[in-house]
Amino acid sequence: MGQSGRTDGCGLCNKGKGAIFDLDGTLLDSMGVWLEIDRRFFERRGLGMPADYASTVASMQTDAIARYTIDRFGLDERPQALVDEWENDARILYATAVKPKPHAVGYLRALKATGARLAVATSLPHSLRWVALEHAGMADCFDCACSVDDAGSVGKAEPDIYRLAARQLGVEPTDCTVFEDLLLALRSARSVGMKVWAVYDDSSASDWGRIQAVADGAIRDFSQAPACL
Repeated sequence: MGQSGRTDGCGLCNKGKGAIFDLDGTLLDSMGVWLEIDRRFFERRGLGMPADYASTVASMQTDAIARYTIDRFGLDERPQALVDEWENDARILYATAVKPKPHAVGYLRALKATGARLAVATSLPHSLRWVALEHAGMADCFDCACSVDDAGSVGKAEPDIYRLAARQLGVEPTDCTVFEDLLLALRSARSVGMKVWAVYDDSSASDWGRIQAVADGAIRDFSQAPACL
């Protein structure tokens, strides 16, 4: 795979196969957005943001993060109020500031041209994921998109979201390749027989050695991604 996202000589090598992509930290260089959202949240309440907060909530769905935050900091607030506040901030930032990871858009288009079916599997709610995909110029690359909410799970520690994405694609789990940046998510997808490729992100740099040990392959950006799944 070259930097342009070409798949020379591959033909339809991925026909009948599925590629499932996380968004935050994988396709999108967006983790800084959530750090800014978190910073604003804690600043409004006159609280310091703990160093472990972002990594602790990274794989949770939004409702679970809200409940965890209320419990941890003893906040007299409703979970939905926190969710609404975060989504209001996020909607603006995802529509204006989020960028795709290097070579991500070219890779998605090239992969689709080789016959692969593409899905999004994210913790982002519906209202945010499409805003982000449109802004990043990749919304038309995907056959389907689902979230942990759609799968009825509390996060990516359970593989429900990956099974759901495979069903929506009409592809067997063993014919799917998952691209993720989090160790927990990679382990989860692998547990149901999916191939897993790790994508480097600064937010999980401390886990990079363990991530590489779990993954079938690991890339720093999508110019290094596999042409044939």
